[in-house]
Amino acid sequence: MADIKRTNEQIIIDYMARDYDSLLQSMREQIPYKLPEWKDWESEADFGNVLLQLFAHMGDILSYYQDRIANESFLGTAQSRSSIIYHLRMIGYRLATAAPASGMLDLTVPAAFNGLVTIHQGDAFATNSQRDSPSVRFEYTRTVPLPIDFSTISTTAGKKVYVGIPVEEGRLVRNEVIGISSGLPNQHFRLAHSSLILRSLGQGQAINQDIVVTTDAGGIIDSWIFQETLAFSREEQKDFVIEINDEERATLIFGDGVFGAIPRRGAVITATYRRGGGSHGNVSANAIETIVDAPQLSLIPAKVTNPEASTGGADRESLEHAVLHAPSVFRSLKRAVTEDDYKALALEFKGVGKVRAEPAGWNTVKLFIAPQGGGHVSDVLTGNLLAYFEDKRPISTLIEIEDVDYVRIYITAEIGVKSYYVPENVRAQVQKAARDLLAFDKVDFAQKLYVSKFYEAIEAIEGIDYVNISEFRRESPSSDDGEGSGKIQLKKNEIPTAPDNFPADQAYAAGIRVILPEESSR
Repeated sequence: MADIKRTNEQIIIDYMARDYDSLLQSMREQIPYKLPEWKDWESEADFGNVLLQLFAHMGDILSYYQDRIANESFLGTAQSRSSIIYHLRMIGYRLATAAPASGMLDLTVPAAFNGLVTIHQGDAFATNSQRDSPSVRFEYTRTVPLPIDFSTISTTAGKKVYVGIPVEEGRLVRNEVIGISSGLPNQHFRLAHSSLILRSLGQGQAINQDIVVTTDAGGIIDSWIFQETLAFSREEQKDFVIEINDEERATLIFGDGVFGAIPRRGAVITATYRRGGGSHGNVSANAIETIVDAPQLSLIPAKVTNPEASTGGADRESLEHAVLHAPSVFRSLKRAVTEDDYKALALEFKGVGKVRAEPAGWNTVKLFIAPQGGGHVSDVLTGNLLAYFEDKRPISTLIEIEDVDYVRIYITAEIGVKSYYVPENVRAQVQKAARDLLAFDKVDFAQKLYVSKFYEAIEAIEGIDYVNISEFRRESPSSDDGEGSGKIQLKKNEIPTAPDNFPADQAYAAGIRVILPEESSR
């Protein structure tokens, strides 16, 4: 019988309990009982042994496939992304695609310019490329153009600045011909590019028109609406669904004439969509400086920059997150009633890293949101979240999106370094260990921090002789946070974080100051 084991925190069925060696040994043990007249079975040259080895080899192969199928047949033991996609599809849960980071740009023009410029969908900006990181592309994604009349903007310090152009990471693919309708039911058409950005709003809408599908049959142009499922589509409704496989390739599926309409025979099907997304879009402030594809701005000439870091970029949903999170979404029936429902549904929305829900009056719910990777909630993410909850909340309930309170944690550690170790290298490892403990993915709301955890992390570093943490505090300490007792208790809306780097001459990095023996004696 196969063993049930846990590997890398995942339960799997281990076929090795019925492998070649164990099967061969089991068959040989039966020889004295089944074939007592076979006396030379221990000889490797015996033809019967060859047959036993062949049977054991075949049994090993069949055992592997049998247990592999058993593994992939259950959500708790499945290991391939494709199997988990199909399992979750049965409960109406789709693994989320990568989410694009969003931010705001400032547009600067010369003081003498008094003209009107218009920002259009697809106008592109980017960060500067580096040796170890390519440039990241951002685009204006709204379908409504943004006119800017610089004659109404006052001059400051010899220039005019327009504040607040919303952009998102990714690339717009316009009017891609994905196929011609055959007039048959259940037609499938695959998009040419992978990494589709798809954030469902419910009620047959996609956020910021992430995908727009049209058909052209001899001049008869029809627009099609994205739905989560065709189960509720009538025969005349021009709906389609999207399936995304384990390689992030998207396939559009149309109806069969009963559940959803069939595109007219011979109709040319085109799709306009956005691709991209990922945590690499969470760039720092003032990183977006290049006008990539907006000629009306390049002719002025104009300059752009992002005064604040972009936030909300997230990689595609991991298998571990989906297996853990999908049941709570299923239990909520995609309806927001309890605090847990609001939290589960908000976490389903890609770009949201952490969330806390609390009632604020009889008909208002406040959602405290930390975007993926940290930072503050952008106007784009706020608008998308409110639209996402539109068909999930009770009709009389109002939702307010608020920022979380990030609390900087300051640490000073005096360390001794063993002989033959480079002090600066050890210092860097100590700073990294402290950063890892305060990393966004490792912290949560109302967390209790213990100085002992920092001692453990630092003492585990190779080359450390001794360590003394003389400073362990939060910014703006309060009377009830436990400071001074070796622990820091954060409040319900607070998340700990490491502060920005201090000047190098103070030897601070990410909130921890590491003092070497020769420095403390100065």
